[in-house]
Amino acid sequence: MMFKRLELHNHTTESDSSLTCKELIELMENDKVDVFAITDHNTISGHSIIKELLNKGDYKIKCIYGMEYTTYYGHILCLNLPVYVPWDSIDFFKPELLFNAAKSKGALVGIAHPFSFGAPFAKGCKFEMKVNDFSSVDFIEVFNNPEPLHEVNEKGLLWWEELVLEGKHLAATCGMDLHGHWDMGNQYATYIEGEPDGNIDAELEKAIHTGNTWVSKGMLLICSVSDKGEYLKIKLLDAKKPGFIPSENGKYIINFKTKTKSFTTDIEEGSELSLPVHSFKNEEDKIIIPKLFVKDTSIENLVCISPVIHL
Repeated sequence: MMFKRLELHNHTTESDSSLTCKELIELMENDKVDVFAITDHNTISGHSIIKELLNKGDYKIKCIYGMEYTTYYGHILCLNLPVYVPWDSIDFFKPELLFNAAKSKGALVGIAHPFSFGAPFAKGCKFEMKVNDFSSVDFIEVFNNPEPLHEVNEKGLLWWEELVLEGKHLAATCGMDLHGHWDMGNQYATYIEGEPDGNIDAELEKAIHTGNTWVSKGMLLICSVSDKGEYLKIKLLDAKKPGFIPSENGKYIINFKTKTKSFTTDIEEGSELSLPVHSFKNEEDKIIIPKLFVKDTSIENLVCISPVIHL
């Protein structure tokens, strides 16, 4: 078992990026990405190009084939999308019609940059559809790296946390939203568990459906519940992401957020903790969101969002 770094939101010259399909592959491989997605706007024309390049070239990197539905009411990321699904069913008040149409073809459906600036700056970039049934949504892109931290990404993170603590099963992802040769150093990436030669489509599907995703700049917060559910075992793992800026003194802060309280504790790289679950939650709390910070718990110092813990 290994942790795989995924870059799940990328564009090419098949839509509005300056990157050709070949340049996207080479940019990702040079940055030691394990898996990248092609998610051009409203087209899958790049799928066959990427497949041919990967088959003919000496590449180790894997690709997830998808698309970004770019509508006047919001952007929708579809991963593991094998065929083009028309979006003439788009409905402001019933987005589930489109979500389920894509899911019927095997796709994973998520909301991209939900609080991006919309009209009059960029009509459609902000997600404004009225979701009635969140079971039709698989994930939310809580960090879109190029977007403003407070005005966009922090709102996306807080919205995801609110939905999760209400009991919605939604994985957290992030993306570079690449449209050019951009630096990915010290930016958030999505991590999942998998096998060295595993089927990435199946591994991603399992990770998203079980909520077993990490959103991290490079240090992973690993939490596991003991067999009897009494203790939480915690450790850190350096994912060796290029450009990650680690803590200067090796010290980090963990925050556990539940519906009724928030609890913080310190951890040092290389150490392991075992905490009684009752020490940081109330009896009625069954859902815990773990996050890792450096220096303090301000969003500027957020390092990692760990998979949600269900007790």
